[in-house]
Amino acid sequence: QVQLVESGGGLVQAGGSLRLSCAASGSIFSINAMDWYRQAPGKQREMVAGITKVGAINYAESVNGRFTISRDNGKNTVDLQMNDLKPEDTAVYYCYAFITMTGGRGATDYWGQGTQVTVSS
Repeated sequence: QVQLVESGGGLVQAGGSLRLSCAASGSIFSINAMDWYRQAPGKQREMVAGITKVGAINYAESVNGRFTISRDNGKNTVDLQMNDLKPEDTAVYYCYAFITMTGGRGATDYWGQGTQVTVSS
């Protein structure tokens, strides 16, 4: 009843840029946090950047100054602009949202399917 669909991953050389987008759709009353996570092979999933409904933002130290998160509350979308990419940014990137559904059905976590970002050296 709620879906998160990501787009924008791909292969890029070190120093390049990519923009990830995530759109939430379905029976949505409101969206609180919208975040981007990533998981590299053999590593745990980690939070990359997050933005609240009112625009409070935080970044992982490893991406601060290179990545920019933004959201459009009217469109239920969140983007991640990634600049100066490094090989260590290679991972599957996941969109996350904490969504309150319509009809009083409460709030819960939702995840996108993931999009691969590969940075070559």
